[in-house]
Amino acid sequence: MRLVVEADGGARGNPGPAGFGAVVRDAVSGQVLAERSGALGVATNNVAEYSGLIAGLTAAAKLGGTAVDVRMDSKLVVEQMSGRWQIKHPGLRPLAAEAARLVRRFETVTFTWIPRAENAHADALANAAMDAAASGADPKAEAAAPRPSWDPPAGTPTRLLLLRHGETELTAQRRYSGRGDVPLSTHGRTQARAAARRIAGLRAPVAAVVSSPLARCVQTAEALGTGLSIVVDPDLVECDFGAWEGKTFSEVREQWPDEMAAWLASTEVAPPEGESFAAVAARVSRVVHRLRDAYPAQLVVAVSHVTPIKILLRDALAAGDAFLHRMYLDPAGLSIVDLYADGGIAVRAVNDTAHLAARG
Repeated sequence: MRLVVEADGGARGNPGPAGFGAVVRDAVSGQVLAERSGALGVATNNVAEYSGLIAGLTAAAKLGGTAVDVRMDSKLVVEQMSGRWQIKHPGLRPLAAEAARLVRRFETVTFTWIPRAENAHADALANAAMDAAASGADPKAEAAAPRPSWDPPAGTPTRLLLLRHGETELTAQRRYSGRGDVPLSTHGRTQARAAARRIAGLRAPVAAVVSSPLARCVQTAEALGTGLSIVVDPDLVECDFGAWEGKTFSEVREQWPDEMAAWLASTEVAPPEGESFAAVAARVSRVVHRLRDAYPAQLVVAVSHVTPIKILLRDALAAGDAFLHRMYLDPAGLSIVDLYADGGIAVRAVNDTAHLAARG
């Protein structure tokens, strides 16, 4: 379903009493499907604008949208979310990361700047919220953007044990290894058995083992010896590196310098004949929601690859895209993410390799 999100925000004083507004419309009929607004207390214009975007994307996701056209009269938000402007203000980075996490829940999202006159509905909602902020009231506080909290999450989560497959020959040679179906090396099988011993020592029983369809992941999953049938999920497959498959970073940089620079600069850019990280993020988001719904309050092992696991961790930590190039995941490394029924997320471990060190 294609939807249109119109969002706005403002502050009287910048910073001053601030509020946001968002409208979600059916892209074909123009019918208003949802309205969101909220007072933010004292904040800046840009914080309010990002809050409006987050509220609009959240509402669109709840409506089941698959494609979203975002329209805002904030040039800054549109350019930053499109990846053309850097996010220099540290106070905006967490909001931009939250907006980016929501964007990845949809198949496609576009950002378009529109004149303020064409954004009148969202502007009116934002102004009403600013009135409420100035008076100390917020008639729609439940629609406000999520706030950080130190309160411990409530309830029992779905716990994801994110296990990268063991080593292959391409892994050892530091070559791009995407859709090529290479098996585990002898050392990779040893690593998989070490991971199996680690997981077998956990107190909670494993409810399901879900794996990428590629052999190196299926073999790692089989080594766990849980006695459970392995559920193969195509959305856990590695990024398609296209023409770069099997090559080293240096070889790619030498043969495709411009393409590599563009790829490193934006998750929307794909390698030649390959797949962008943004496309991987869309399917990873689907996996997360499926597993949380299918295995409430249970323990699930997901065996996958570097890119899907990095993206899942990036989203769980509300981190920026630079995280993808700074985080290293070892073969057979284990990460743990808790998914709560109310949408809460807690990261318990990242690239834990104690089980590998213990066995040499």
